[in-house]
Amino acid sequence: MKLKDVFDRSVQFLKERKFESPRLDIELLISHILKIERIEIYLKLDQPLSEDELQRCREALKRRSLGEPVAYIVGQKGFYKQDFLVGAGVLVPRPETELLVERALDFIKLKDIKSPRILDLGAGSGCIGFSILQNAENSTLVSIEKSAEAFHFLKKNFEVQKKSEHIILLNEDVEKIDLDLLKQFDVIVANPPYIDRKDPLVQDSVVRFEPEQALFADNEGLACVDAWFAKFTNSLKSPGIFLVEIGASQGPAVSKLAQKHRPEFKHQILKDLSGLDRVLESVR
Repeated sequence: MKLKDVFDRSVQFLKERKFESPRLDIELLISHILKIERIEIYLKLDQPLSEDELQRCREALKRRSLGEPVAYIVGQKGFYKQDFLVGAGVLVPRPETELLVERALDFIKLKDIKSPRILDLGAGSGCIGFSILQNAENSTLVSIEKSAEAFHFLKKNFEVQKKSEHIILLNEDVEKIDLDLLKQFDVIVANPPYIDRKDPLVQDSVVRFEPEQALFADNEGLACVDAWFAKFTNSLKSPGIFLVEIGASQGPAVSKLAQKHRPEFKHQILKDLSGLDRVLESVR
């Protein structure tokens, strides 16, 4: 069977099942299986596939049709200029989360911070902290992740970092960690669980495949945002910035929490490219 036949049938298969991006999904799966760039697929449509390649395409399509994230199937996800290893047990990086990286780097440049110290809370794959580290000269990073499964991927991604000597990884619960063990930081970033457990809009595939503890929080999704902000702003230098990802409807509530804990800070809610509330920015 030729590549074109497999590609067209696979895209149609996902289309019929109402997947949001069937063509992109199949491009990513086939390019991974054949070890080629996505653009090369269209240059090799007449190429016949081996039985092994056909079988691997069938298996990947089946996994995707059941809702498994493409990132888990291919074992990686692109995020802010590089790929990060991911798999079951770690949250898949989202494009909107790149806003945390962009704002952190803007702040470092604006304040002309020469050797920034970065703290990444609930680091998961490490995509946020590592991305800042790679783009901020002479920076150091402390990444904290309590999940054993997620910490496995954090370590694997740590191994490919060119600045590994400037990184400390802690397999700890951020809410229980002793602040006396940490020094002050110029930048603190966090992507905590912030989804309300009763939220009816969460995609079924997200609930089924991605780690619950990285998604859901009590108090209408605000429990971790509240606790982490209250605790770790004590570790922020002046000037310093605290950036935490939030849900699209949580801006007003999070602003009140921030003002309650740190009225002396300057707070604002940043919107993502879709115009939705996405990040609480607090500057000391």
